Amino acid sequence: MSRTTIALQTQDLSTFAKALRAQLVNHEGVPGHVELLNMLARSAGHRNFQHLRAEPESSPAPPQAASDPVDRKAVERTVRCFDAAGHLLRWPARRGDQILALWVLWSKIPPRQEYSEQEISRLLQGLHHFGDHAILRRDLFGIGLVFRTDDCRVYRRIEQAPPATAAAVIGQVAHA
Repeated sequence: MSRTTIALQTQDLSTFAKALRAQLVNHEGVPGHVELLNMLARSAGHRNFQHLRAEPESSPAPPQAASDPVDRKAVERTVRCFDAAGHLLRWPARRGDQILALWVLWSKIPPRQEYSEQEISRLLQGLHHFGDHAILRRDLFGIGLVFRTDDCRVYRRIEQAPPATAAAVIGQVAHA
C-alpha cells in the first residue's frame, strides 16, 4: 500500500520551533505518533493533523508577471481612501478595494519583526482614522498578509510580492 505524502510548510521556522517546544513542554511524557503529528500541524498554524490533511495541496503563488494589467479604476478608488500622510481615512466599501488598502497597510509593517496583539493593534491604530483596528488586524491575517500564532500572541508580516494593482496603490500612497 502506497503512503500519501503530506507536505508541511511554515512561514517562519523559529516561530514554528517555539510553538512546537511549548506543546512538548506542556505534554506529559513522550507524545505518541498521532499526538506528535497534531503538534507539528498546530505549530504550523493548522488546527490539527486532520485539518492539515484536508487542505488541498498548495504551493506559493508564482510572482505576477510584469505584464499583468493594473486596474487603474481600483487604484484611484483605493488611493482616495488615504490622506496625504498615508493614513487610511475610511474602510472601502468594495472588498477588492479593501484588499488593496490592506496591502498598503502591510507595506507599512516593518518586516522580520514579531509583534504582540497589543503592539500590532497600536501600529494599526497609527495607520488609520476610522477607529476599527481589529477589523484590519483580522483581515490582514485572513487574506494571508500577516502570520498569527494559534493563541494570537505573535503577529508577523509575511514577506511576499504584492500583485501589480496593489503595488500601484502602494506606490501612489507612498508618494502622495
